[in-house]
Amino acid sequence: MLENLKVAIIQSDLVWENAEQNRINFKNKIELISENIDLIVLPEMFNSGFTMNAETVAESIEGDTVVWMLDIAKHKATAIVGSLTIKENGKYYNRLLFVKPDGEILQYNKRHSFSLAGEDKIFTAGQEKVIIEYKGWSICPQICYDLRFPVWARNIEDYDVLLYVANWPKARIAAWDALLKARAIENMSYCIGVNRVGLDGNNYEYSGHSAIYNVLGKKLTSNNSDRESIEIVSLSKSEIEKNRKHLGFLNDKDNFSLIV
Repeated sequence: MLENLKVAIIQSDLVWENAEQNRINFKNKIELISENIDLIVLPEMFNSGFTMNAETVAESIEGDTVVWMLDIAKHKATAIVGSLTIKENGKYYNRLLFVKPDGEILQYNKRHSFSLAGEDKIFTAGQEKVIIEYKGWSICPQICYDLRFPVWARNIEDYDVLLYVANWPKARIAAWDALLKARAIENMSYCIGVNRVGLDGNNYEYSGHSAIYNVLGKKLTSNNSDRESIEIVSLSKSEIEKNRKHLGFLNDKDNFSLIV
């Protein structure tokens, strides 16, 4: 088990519906990371942007982008995570992939489809909350709109890290900032949020604000801009345990059953 988990978050513009160019751009950014990293986090739909043209951009789980993620994970000896459009059994999923350096691929399908953009009419919603075990750390991955639904993220599993990949627009960026901090505080976990920047093919603007918060809601990253960036933060297992033991807030949580 690692006492410290070193995480790199990459905030980037995305080339609309151009997986090959996005892979090239992210590879160039990843090659700039000279430190030994345990986890690299990319935005939601990092190879296409948040498009509803699923038929145009969808790949299989054996497709070029997944192969690329496997290559990056092996080459950099790190896990890499981000979401993309996956077609499986005739259905489309906004699927987060957590690819480990040993080649293991773990998956989470976005639970809350963004109906304002019609995502619910094109993509099949996920039915399973996922907890990923990695180097002695428990990580709960979620995607963008999931951030607005705290019951889905409620820490009943004693996970260590809550992780969101997103294409969250500038018009509602204040909600992004507030909800990431709130999810960290209420779940007494680290909360990671990675958002994109730039304009998409529908002319929506994204302003980044990617961030990592600790269990008390303190922001550990310095970036608060709409520029491309890479930030690296070392998460501490002992800090989680110390605060949970001292404060005990999770011991007083409500018991409930979630009907999916």
